[in-house]
Amino acid sequence: MSALPPRFPITPEQIDTVVTEFYARVREDETLGPVFFESLPPLPKTWMVHEEKIAAFWRNAILFERSYDGNPQKVHSERDAVEAEHFAVWLDLFDVVLKEKLHPEQAAAWSDLAHRIGRGLKMGVVQSRAKYGDVPDLG
Repeated sequence: MSALPPRFPITPEQIDTVVTEFYARVREDETLGPVFFESLPPLPKTWMVHEEKIAAFWRNAILFERSYDGNPQKVHSERDAVEAEHFAVWLDLFDVVLKEKLHPEQAAAWSDLAHRIGRGLKMGVVQSRAKYGDVPDLG
C-alpha cells in the first residue's frame, strides 16, 4: 500500500473486475480482438497473466501501489498491429465497462485518467512511426 491517497475511491477488487470484463469484451471485439490476438494467443493462461499485469498498472496509476513493472509506451509503439485509430475504439469500450461496473463518480474519474493516458500512448505510437523531419502530429 502507498502512503499517497488514491486518485479516487476504488478497491483493488473493483479494478480487477473492470480489467477482467474489459478484456473479455476485447477478445470479442471485431476491431480490437485481432490486434490483441497478434501479440496474445487465445490461451486462458496468457490472458490471465496479461490481465494481472494490466490490473497492476491500474492499481499503480490509481492507488499508487507500485505493483506494476513495465513500459506501456514502448510496448504499444513496438506492436505493428497497434494503430492510432485503435485508441478511440479501446477507450469507447473501456468507458462502457466502467459505466456498467462502477458508480458514476468512479467511472468518470477512471475514464478521465484512461483518456489522458490513452492520448499519451496514441501520441507516442504516432511519433514512434514518424519519419525523420516530419512535423509532429499532436492531435
